[in-house]
Amino acid sequence: MAAKARENQPFNIVVIGQGGRLQFEAVLFAASLRRNSPLFSGRLFVAEPQPGRLWSSKPDIRGRDTRDLLADLGAEILPFESRHFGESYAYGNKIEALMALPEGEPFVFFDTDTLVLGDITSVPFDFDRPTASMRREGTWPQIELYGPGYNETWKSLYDRFGLDFESSLDTSWPDEFWRRYLYFNAGFFFYRCPRVFGRRFLDYALEIRDDPPPELVCQSLDPWLDQVALPLVIHSLGGGRDTLPEGLLDGEVTCHYRLLPLLYARESDRAVEVLEQVAAPNRVKKVLKEYDAMKFMIYHGRGHKVRALFDRNDLPRKEQAIRNTIKRNGFWMR
Repeated sequence: MAAKARENQPFNIVVIGQGGRLQFEAVLFAASLRRNSPLFSGRLFVAEPQPGRLWSSKPDIRGRDTRDLLADLGAEILPFESRHFGESYAYGNKIEALMALPEGEPFVFFDTDTLVLGDITSVPFDFDRPTASMRREGTWPQIELYGPGYNETWKSLYDRFGLDFESSLDTSWPDEFWRRYLYFNAGFFFYRCPRVFGRRFLDYALEIRDDPPPELVCQSLDPWLDQVALPLVIHSLGGGRDTLPEGLLDGEVTCHYRLLPLLYARESDRAVEVLEQVAAPNRVKKVLKEYDAMKFMIYHGRGHKVRALFDRNDLPRKEQAIRNTIKRNGFWMR
């Protein structure tokens, strides 16, 4: 009974709607949510960074047609201020936007380049035990020959924030193998209160950026800062790897496609079907065709030329190899 009640707990969804590519991806997200999850009764926020000293040009959503379409799809545009990141680290939008969400209301954050393929309300979120996307590669840290290893690097961060390092480890993987250490893609995450989560995410990210432990001296934090701080936040709030069943998010219910050429190259037939269904209505088409990658990939058939280059049952192991094949054939767009 408790699990069923948790499954039906109302929650909000937030994506980032910065001007440019992300505003068009937000249209696809909203359209796919409305089409494939009609039982969703929460609020969909498209968080919009506002112009200010940390942006050299206006980052807000451009065009009345796009703003009106998002509203008609049930999205609420939510302005927020960039106080710490802005243009120098746009991934920080996902951190700062959380502070503008309704306090005390459970939320799920999704990267804007996500499609909803099924009923989002069927996902049994446990908002007391946060997690994030396990669809990731071992991108950080990059171990140097004479530098600190995985243990030393990650432990220095847990120690910095007074967290228990040992309990974060997946001991089914060997020592000094990247999967042993708590690491996520930040394509989705959730918690019972966006401001509690957001404040801790901000505090940890700023501390790591501005005063990193000595063990990080060889490590780049751009673009990895959010993914370095995120596991520490989740662990500190009582979450971990396995608080959601496998195969729902980044699977049957959502698809984090990253960029349209990658969607056509490697994602399921269902993902392509949903993309083209939600992009088909004339009003949606009118807006999306303003963005060249969507115009050519979706409406001019370039996406299916990309798809023909790959066997989904035998894809290259590394994403970079997929990108290189698409580029070599002249089909890359972003």
